[in-house]
Amino acid sequence: MSDALKTYGFETLQVHAGARPDPATGARQTPIYQSTAYVFQGADHAAALFDLKEIGFIYSRLTNPTVAVLQERIATLEGGIGAICCASGHAAQLMALFPLMSPGCNVVASNRLYGGTVTQFSQTIKRLGWSAKFVDFDDEQALRDAIDDNTRAIFCESISNPGGYVTDIPAIAKIADDVGLPLIVDNTAATPFLCRPIEQGATLVVHSTTKYLTGNGTVMGGAVVDSGKFDWSASGKFPSLSDPEPAYHGLKFHETFGPYAFTLHGIAIGLRDLGTTLNPQAAHYTLMGIETLSLRMQRHVENAMTIAKWLEGHPEVAEVTYTGLESSPYHARQKRVYPKGAGALFTVRLAGGYEACVDLVDRLELFSHVANLGDARSLIIHPASTTHRQLTADQQEAAGAGSDIVRLSIGIETADDLIADLKQALEGGST
Repeated sequence: MSDALKTYGFETLQVHAGARPDPATGARQTPIYQSTAYVFQGADHAAALFDLKEIGFIYSRLTNPTVAVLQERIATLEGGIGAICCASGHAAQLMALFPLMSPGCNVVASNRLYGGTVTQFSQTIKRLGWSAKFVDFDDEQALRDAIDDNTRAIFCESISNPGGYVTDIPAIAKIADDVGLPLIVDNTAATPFLCRPIEQGATLVVHSTTKYLTGNGTVMGGAVVDSGKFDWSASGKFPSLSDPEPAYHGLKFHETFGPYAFTLHGIAIGLRDLGTTLNPQAAHYTLMGIETLSLRMQRHVENAMTIAKWLEGHPEVAEVTYTGLESSPYHARQKRVYPKGAGALFTVRLAGGYEACVDLVDRLELFSHVANLGDARSLIIHPASTTHRQLTADQQEAAGAGSDIVRLSIGIETADDLIADLKQALEGGST
């Protein structure tokens, strides 16, 4: 991120960062470079690219001009030094861990995570010889106790899915710093408009760009943003970044590229070998979405506060987890760590239990029943029977996804219309 870009406001950066008029045509919008390969200037140029002595475009599994603009824009908005865009949020999580882990290593993760992430961490990564320990991050001593000699990262969500719980990122970052480990923060639900984890001490930020960054439910994508601030050579725990890399004639990524080591490793090794590539058309859609991110997030937050207040007073509602409410035990933390708002994702516990949840989902008309969040449209789901179905009952409760809970993702529609839809559905009538 250049010093010039640092002087611009968020709204300017969300439109301009990473993009310039196309030098060949003058096109003002970033073109979709639908090309698999790029012509080399000569044999020496090709060799320099493949030896990482020069940065450029080789093959779109690694780098693509449209994707490159998106990477720079997301990195700039997050205050990072670089970013790697990939095929999905789940791919981004693997890309974040890949340079850090080896067989026998573990990640210590918050127990308040998206159900798919819990499954990925508790089941799938075992096949790579990795493991995860899940801890309540409100218990800082428990977090410290969970860290051992084989721990390679600490992982949490800024605003958690499904309950909208807000993590005290500065407190967790201090623990990570004390033990010399990278802190990875999934910032999907907050976006850099509401929270910039790197400024609060995070090492890496991951996103499912499918959600709020794109904002229109059209394409899948993910991103890993690097702060450029972690010393990968200090402890000897991250040999992929500090030791000689056989595939590049013994090149040491951290020694050679300094603060850019993680980003370049993610492209040159991660994308090369894992192949979790983002296609250029998806990058284009996401760039379009980011241009209105601040406007949408302001409306998302405004609507969420209005609807959460209304739901809190409804007799059929036993609990609303929105941390923007003064009744929330996390309200003071939200005001301190997320001063622009608590996001638009929260859960509602219904007094009528499981059956009431099913009835609510089936009766709603404006809210869409989908396994997604962060859309401009308002969405609802019953996590215990869908996104968190693979978890045990105890894991569901720990994640805030019990059988009597529905998750709401509040969109940008007229708030009164959304309230009317919820009212008729809760009360068994029709609009």
